[in-house]
Amino acid sequence: MAQTVIIGIGVTETASAREAVALVEKVLSGPLADARPVVIATIFGRAEHPAVQGVAGYLGVPVVVFDAAHLERETPRLMNPSDSLFERIGCHGVAEAAALAAGGPSISLLVGKTKEGGVTVAVAATV
Repeated sequence: MAQTVIIGIGVTETASAREAVALVEKVLSGPLADARPVVIATIFGRAEHPAVQGVAGYLGVPVVVFDAAHLERETPRLMNPSDSLFERIGCHGVAEAAALAAGGPSISLLVGKTKEGGVTVAVAATV
């Protein structure tokens, strides 16, 4: 049975759906090739972004969103917290924090934030 995973995603204004899908495919290759994404998670204000919607449509999964305050509560569980991100938007991570927030307290990061271009992706699951 394929492992179910949650994909957290952060995008810049200029990120494209093509680059977002390519990064998700890359992150889900190798050991996670059989993983079954069940949701895309991101920060409020990015749910309708073409890159986020492109990934959700490609995978056929819904998008869930969290505000910065909710994502900030996940900071102790982040692999790669960012002080500069906190200064800009009020939370220490988007991709990692959103994946963790969507899964709840029993979930862990399988893949920490992976960034290419204007897209950042992280993967979480129950281990």
